[in-house]
Amino acid sequence: MTLARPFPSLVRRLIIASLAMFAMVLGAFSAASVARAQGKSPVLEKFLPEVPAGDLVSGADGYGAIREDQPVAPVLKDGERVGWAFVTSDFVGTTGYSGKPIHTMVAVDEDATVMGVRLVKHSEPIVLIGIPDSKIKAMAADYVGLDLLAEAESGGTSHELNIISGATVTVMVIDDSIVRSGLKVARALGLGGLEPAKAPTGPRYELNPEAQAAPDWFTLEGDGTLKRLSLDVGQVNAAFEEMDDPRAAERPIEEPPETTFIEMQVALVSAPPVGRALLGEAEHENLRSWLNEGDHAIMVAGRGMYSFKGSGYVRGGIFDRIVLIQDDISVRFRDRMHRRLGDIAAEGAPEYRETDLFKIPADTGFDPAKPFRLQLLVQRDVAAIERVFTTFELSYRLPGKYLREVPRPGAEPAPAGSAQAKADQDEKAAQSALWKRIWRDKTPEVIGVAAMLLVLTAAFFFQTFLTRSERLTFWFRMSFLTVTLVFLGWYANAQLSVVNLMALFGALTSDFSWQAFLLDPLTFILWFSVAAALIFWGRGAYCGWLCPFGALQELTNQIARYFKVPQWTLPWGLHERLWPLKYMIFLGLFGVSLASIEQAEALAEVEPFKTAIILKFIRAWPFVAYAAALLIAGLFVERFFCRYLCPLGAALAIPARLRMFDWLKRYRECGNPCQTCAHECPVQAIHPTGEINPNECINCMHCQVLYQSKEKCPVVIKKLKRRANASQGAATLERSLSNHPNLKETQNV
Repeated sequence: MTLARPFPSLVRRLIIASLAMFAMVLGAFSAASVARAQGKSPVLEKFLPEVPAGDLVSGADGYGAIREDQPVAPVLKDGERVGWAFVTSDFVGTTGYSGKPIHTMVAVDEDATVMGVRLVKHSEPIVLIGIPDSKIKAMAADYVGLDLLAEAESGGTSHELNIISGATVTVMVIDDSIVRSGLKVARALGLGGLEPAKAPTGPRYELNPEAQAAPDWFTLEGDGTLKRLSLDVGQVNAAFEEMDDPRAAERPIEEPPETTFIEMQVALVSAPPVGRALLGEAEHENLRSWLNEGDHAIMVAGRGMYSFKGSGYVRGGIFDRIVLIQDDISVRFRDRMHRRLGDIAAEGAPEYRETDLFKIPADTGFDPAKPFRLQLLVQRDVAAIERVFTTFELSYRLPGKYLREVPRPGAEPAPAGSAQAKADQDEKAAQSALWKRIWRDKTPEVIGVAAMLLVLTAAFFFQTFLTRSERLTFWFRMSFLTVTLVFLGWYANAQLSVVNLMALFGALTSDFSWQAFLLDPLTFILWFSVAAALIFWGRGAYCGWLCPFGALQELTNQIARYFKVPQWTLPWGLHERLWPLKYMIFLGLFGVSLASIEQAEALAEVEPFKTAIILKFIRAWPFVAYAAALLIAGLFVERFFCRYLCPLGAALAIPARLRMFDWLKRYRECGNPCQTCAHECPVQAIHPTGEINPNECINCMHCQVLYQSKEKCPVVIKKLKRRANASQGAATLERSLSNHPNLKETQNV
């Protein structure tokens, strides 16, 4: 049923203005197609105007034009070039703990020395949990003076890694991106005498599936199929004593120096003969089914006092103690790239405390025929919540007997421009492989969200059957909201935000790319489901069922009701006049986003979603106090934030009025004289005159329970009474006829 009663003029004007804004968004798709045709702009182009040259390099006073062949810009001082500026994410992958890029601006001079570093943008939630942003930025600034020539000679390991406790993954990503992108820029520009990487001219090699591996552990270790890193307590204590931080030497490991700290073995098990020898035929087949085309895998086995896995991956999903390095590429393993391994199949294999498989995705550029090294990060507590770190390395090269030469067909001259075209094609392929890899890694979560959407869709389509039982409807709703809060919110962090809408509008009006949205699978799926639901059911499908913070409000309110906390129902006039607040907040945020998306994101903290759902209340106390205040208000006024303050709800309410179907059944008597639904609506979305306001309805189905209630709905009760009276009259007549046969015969005549 459409809303017959007119809104107050202020609300009507707000809706008209917001609809005009949505029309602008739709119209921007044509501009987006042009942007897509022109190709993706470098990240440097966005941040160059935002970072003054003097802030990046002391004494600099400006930048030159971005080069056409490379996304770098000259750094100028008194009109002379003193170095080159670039953003790391233009050259290497910088995906961090949050799954989003960490953008760092770097400047290098003609001698291939880093002369300036500025962390310009990140979305790392861990940085918000007790770690000041200034501390991370100061850590990045410490890379000034880094000698890229030395890094090129050492493979990126000639410097010390300055880990910040509590932000290990974030720091490692920043470190990796500065070094690898710096080397790429230095080689591309010939800085410090470095030369661009040349295509190999000698023979190329690939894995030989027909090679044979020894069946026993001793031989495999002797011929280089297995490589070992063995550290005792004395070696580790000595390494920490050599560090600049004297606290590292003050807390040595107390065990005898000859005690094994860690013994770690590594093998490239994606080489078929190696995999069969170490894993056995059955497990090797499982490995092959796990790997996609182009993927590789290593086996890592370890024993001793120290774990190469640690426990951080349980919380963050990243194994932060090991990293695979090959030339300019590095691979950090996530939980979806990991499998536990049972017994090792090779004869005479020792017993190891940890035996695991780690996948190396195809898009990393890993070459199994080239040497690589596995870097082990070792930590030591030096204070209550502070640690220092040092690294050790295990070098590995697959023995030549497992390789075969790749035939090289006759080479033909490459057409002009083919190198750049191939580079562009490779970059697009890498970007595509990145989001596909993320989707593969998120497969369980994607399946979970798809199952939730399927169940919810079925509930909506068959709501007439579901709502026949008030008890069943209540417990179905409470169960679904619990899954929404725990799985969708706290576990998967799939909480939509008005920031997503502002980012979408910004992308549509500048340089639109689907990749930016595909990198977050659950958010992508939820937004598409919301768009479809707006056509069928309005905003209630998301706000009432799939919003984790909305679920948290309703569940805490139900707990409050159980403990007899009084519930306040605002007078209808006041309630109706508080509705426009969320529209004003939304339009205000949207207006600010047109000038500065960063400022709008800061103001979007009016949404407590990040505090309560993403960070699980582990945040600075003002944010926690604000979120707690909203939840406390919700104990007395159900879904207080949803009703009056939520800008996302306001944004979704606007197109909700355009829905094509009306699934909520009403009687003519609803509102006049019956007020049962209006009084019992959890969010007061039903007018006293009986109409349901689609802008405020959360599709909780309670009114549909009442629609069929034999105890509460006057219309149903009246129908049942008429049926009962009719049945009683028929029964009375039947008895009379049976007691007076003459009357029955007369009736038959």
